[in-house]
Amino acid sequence: MMIFTVMMVSLRRLMHNRIEMMLTFVVPVAFFSIFAIIFGGGIGAGSTPQIKVCLVDEVNSDLSRAVMMTLHETAGLKFVSGNGELTKDEAKQYVRRGTASIAILLRRDQASKAEPKAMVADLLSDTSDQIAPQVVSALVMKAIMASMASIQAMSKTNQGDVTQASGTLPMVGPISVTPMTPPSVTIVDVLGANKTNGVISMYAAGIAVMFLLFGATGGGGVLLDERENQTLDRLLTTGLSMDELLLGKWAYLTALGVVQTTVMFAWGQAIFGIDLIGHFDGFLIMTIVTAGAAAAFGLLLATICRTRGQLNGLSVVVVLTMSALGGSMVPRYVMSDRMREVGLWTFNAWALDGYDKVFWRDMPVGDLWPQMSVLMLCGAVFLVTSRLLAIRWEAD
Repeated sequence: MMIFTVMMVSLRRLMHNRIEMMLTFVVPVAFFSIFAIIFGGGIGAGSTPQIKVCLVDEVNSDLSRAVMMTLHETAGLKFVSGNGELTKDEAKQYVRRGTASIAILLRRDQASKAEPKAMVADLLSDTSDQIAPQVVSALVMKAIMASMASIQAMSKTNQGDVTQASGTLPMVGPISVTPMTPPSVTIVDVLGANKTNGVISMYAAGIAVMFLLFGATGGGGVLLDERENQTLDRLLTTGLSMDELLLGKWAYLTALGVVQTTVMFAWGQAIFGIDLIGHFDGFLIMTIVTAGAAAAFGLLLATICRTRGQLNGLSVVVVLTMSALGGSMVPRYVMSDRMREVGLWTFNAWALDGYDKVFWRDMPVGDLWPQMSVLMLCGAVFLVTSRLLAIRWEAD
């Protein structure tokens, strides 16, 4: 009987604690839905994620043109430049800058002894997306085989028409058509071939951004502790303004976040071979703006909430949701186009895009301006909103 009484008391406590109810019943369903959408294509369903490709045709033959036409009709490919007019070097730049995941290069096989030389396809690939090269390889192989079969069928038809038209020539055997060489498709790693654990740096960035958010919300919760134990009131009576208090806490959380992220990447260099030293300028800039935005976000959540318990529950839901949609938990290349667009509403996605430019694409600091601009704007908006919400503490 006493056991039942303990159970009922615990149940009543749960029923009266909205945060615990949300963490128990709402959060699991919400995250199940997020991952079901990501992996099941729930949003924007009806179409598989399209792989961005560009095409270079160095062959300029009937076969290469037929392959291009077939690839253009393939639903899984999205051509960012598809008429074969690019040069090989231009296509490489498309891949290096992330404009295309793969450049399809149709060229003659110089090692072939046959005349005309056989056509082969090179896939100039960004292998940070580990799925796309395998998918495109199969699609290109299928397109080449289908185009070869179509051209051979047309050749047989044309030769048959010529034979019937001649009339007087005797048939000495079946018509033979010179067979085409089977296709060869090779994946060429444009970005990662000379890197040491470049992909590991992207995993490190995803984890670092997520824990920056958790650390910032925990640090922002100190404001609520100070409010609860009346330390905040005593601080404000010393002549310290709320502006100075918030800016001081923001500066501290930003500096702490920079140190936290630097320690993680330094460990990654020492143990896993991440090239932090070679990319330190870009890393430092991205880390400062990301840590600043995360610190402002932590203060925003703290000023929204009234108790530490509310902040703990809200921060878990918001941070994990942003991390799932923004790419900290699931690589964005497995998401549909619609889900990637949704992810851009989180600053996780912008931060990870910046780190991707630094560590994977080796892009100069000047090319980080879109990510830096968004993160700094987010930080400014969060800080201003926090200050407006903190007015109630001054009024009290």
